Amino acid sequence: MKYIFLVFIVFFSSTTFAQEIKVLDKKTGKKINNVTIFNKDKTISLTTNYLGLADVSSFKKDDVILFSHLSYANFSLKKSILKQQNFIVYLTKHSEQLDEIVISVFKKEEKSKRIAEQIAVLSSKDIQKISAQTSADLLAEIPGIKVQKSQFGGGSPVIRGMESNRVLLVVDGVRMNNAIYRKGHLQSSITIAPNLLDKTEVVFGPSSVIYGSDALGGVIHYYTKTPKLSEENKVSSQLFSRYSTVNQEITTNVSSELSFKNWASFTSISYSDFGELTAGKNRNHGFSDWGKVFYYSENVNGNYNENPTKNANPNTLRNTNYNQTDVLQKFFVPLSKNTDLKINLQYSTSSDIQRFDRLTELTDLNDVSSLKFAEWYYGPQKRLLISSRLDIKPSENWLESGSITAAYQNLQESRIQRKFGSLDRSYREENVDVFSVNGDFSVPLTEDKTRTLSYGFEVAYNEVSSNSYGKTLNILNGEINGFSDDFKVQSRYPDGGSDYLSSALYVDYRQDINPKSTLNSGIRFTNTNLHAIWIDQTFIQLPEIEISSNNSAVTATLGYVYKPSKNWQLNSVLSSGFRSPNIDDVGRVREKSGDVTVPNIDVKPEFAYNAEIGIQKYFNNRKFRLGANVFYTLLDNYIIRDSFTINGSDQVLFDGEYGNAVANQNRGNAFITGYTISYLGKLSNTFNTSGFITYTKGRTYDTEEPMSSIPPLFGQFEINYKKEKIEVGAALRFNSKKDISDFNFTEGIDNHDLTPIVDANATDDVDIYFGTPSWVTFGVNSRYAVSENFSVQARLSNLFDEHYIEFASGVSSPGRNLSVSFVANF
Repeated sequence: MKYIFLVFIVFFSSTTFAQEIKVLDKKTGKKINNVTIFNKDKTISLTTNYLGLADVSSFKKDDVILFSHLSYANFSLKKSILKQQNFIVYLTKHSEQLDEIVISVFKKEEKSKRIAEQIAVLSSKDIQKISAQTSADLLAEIPGIKVQKSQFGGGSPVIRGMESNRVLLVVDGVRMNNAIYRKGHLQSSITIAPNLLDKTEVVFGPSSVIYGSDALGGVIHYYTKTPKLSEENKVSSQLFSRYSTVNQEITTNVSSELSFKNWASFTSISYSDFGELTAGKNRNHGFSDWGKVFYYSENVNGNYNENPTKNANPNTLRNTNYNQTDVLQKFFVPLSKNTDLKINLQYSTSSDIQRFDRLTELTDLNDVSSLKFAEWYYGPQKRLLISSRLDIKPSENWLESGSITAAYQNLQESRIQRKFGSLDRSYREENVDVFSVNGDFSVPLTEDKTRTLSYGFEVAYNEVSSNSYGKTLNILNGEINGFSDDFKVQSRYPDGGSDYLSSALYVDYRQDINPKSTLNSGIRFTNTNLHAIWIDQTFIQLPEIEISSNNSAVTATLGYVYKPSKNWQLNSVLSSGFRSPNIDDVGRVREKSGDVTVPNIDVKPEFAYNAEIGIQKYFNNRKFRLGANVFYTLLDNYIIRDSFTINGSDQVLFDGEYGNAVANQNRGNAFITGYTISYLGKLSNTFNTSGFITYTKGRTYDTEEPMSSIPPLFGQFEINYKKEKIEVGAALRFNSKKDISDFNFTEGIDNHDLTPIVDANATDDVDIYFGTPSWVTFGVNSRYAVSENFSVQARLSNLFDEHYIEFASGVSSPGRNLSVSFVANF
């Protein structure tokens, strides 16, 4: 009995007085071992075990306890608060200091102060504050990025004068670029809703060492939200809703997170309905009719109208309405202490999206009622992603950590068009299946991790099918009553099928030479194989109906970071990149403005050689940063769309009309140069500010012609106030004039014919068009946290209702817009 009593006393004492805390990763909920726990005097020091546990009963009640770990930001709190938190402490890898932003766009987490390249990051708070209608609008808020739109349901980001297939889009480590990513304007960036994103990271300049082909201008990496584990079973939900006046937009997002000890799940569904857009009314540029829609086609949603319809309000951009649905499902399962499995399911679809710039295209320049197309729209844009990622941390000599990602993507797109005066409707449908697997691994070569080696591989296989056909409408009593006939239509891509295989290996090395300098270097070998077959030769006869091509490239990068003092940082980068021709480059057929793009099977890879210098100066104890980046990129063997002859003729029959034959071709050398000046930081505890100015210039050396997609000088300045529950901000955006002499006329990508007309009687195109006028807009925003679980946000954009059109865009930008949204957490 005596011994039983003693055992009871010991047990009671240990359970009563032992105070065991658990230290977890705030982002994932996983346990963190080897966390050092100590008091200010360092008289007590503990370390968490492999379960993230430590006994803090030796600390006094009023002691301030500090938590330290190499991979996490330092954290401290009073012991008395621990009980309120159920003795659970969360550590984060983020810090409020500007140089502590964690960048993972290089496929491993790294502090920005060790990275030489120009980078930009939008956090989840930034995304919530911007409250963009689409992800393309979100990208337009990033310093150095300009976005083009051919219709409202789209958005093509431009980085350092490069866009579409020269800019790489990535989502959760999986390449979005596929074998039919085209040259020109690409609308794929909107196929993921902003509400599904946790953050967005951008690397400027060639990044081919890590990502391979296409990353000439830069990399845009979307990271979707990920569930986290919890020691206590938790179920949380969020409702987001927004209304915008400029296009009667209604967006609703519902998400739910299930957090358990051994697995977690995150589900999110977003639906957006966009009405017809209203352009700004104040035309300070001086062109009273530019951008107005006087006539439009009512041949949408199965309707039939033989003639164009007069628009009652020319500032209402008819045929800009559409809707989109996005679904995200993620599972997080820790298989063991050092192995995690993440399952990622994404699906995006839309309604038909009217191609606004083609529906306003005229057959007679002087007759605004002579519209060319009765129908021109994209069928539903569908994107499916299924991926699994295995994160491993074996802590071996040859591998400390790494990840292997296997993914399947399916993309469906279609184009339907019919001209006024014709009952023949053409259909072109594309389906792309992409299978990919990539592995990325790293190992520190020294115990203090000042020298790190990363390496990896990637294999991606694209299978493309292209189908085309024509239907003749049967009209009965002014309505469509089925079809009366079928006819042949030229397919957009090889109708016999095509495939594209890319495989690569890379090695990356980073070394802290001393506390003030870091060296970054890397090399990558990539090989691509392309195969395509044409069957139908009715319209275009090719010299070969079956083609194969094999291309290889070695790219490298060398970066150096020098920090002469705490408040200065100098960056320099030498890098190379390449883009191997894909199915779109060699096999596309399409018509625009009288030019018909035809296949050219002789297109070869284009290369980029880049040099850049960056400087950053910190003020006010590193709470404010001023930075500048200057770059020069040399393009070798660059690809351009230019006049072409096929079968000895420069004319091609397309959809019943002859057009000028053009094709993608290699040329000599060209350059793109420019700079971005930016600042970011706190003016006080309540005020913060940010801003940037970006300038870009590009010309060919062989023809001395301006390069396509070079935006004019643009920038943004913003100031924000935050105190307790209230946030208020104001932003000014501007764009300088782009003179018509700086447009590229050869390719037509710059859409010079959509700029204001200054002399309709001139015979020289250069004298007819003005170019893109300058513009300035001003907006304000506010947010109020009603409670811990409910907040309201409002934004008033383009306050003075200015009319403007972004460079190379085919649709006017939104006029004055009041956007109101709320977020409720349950």
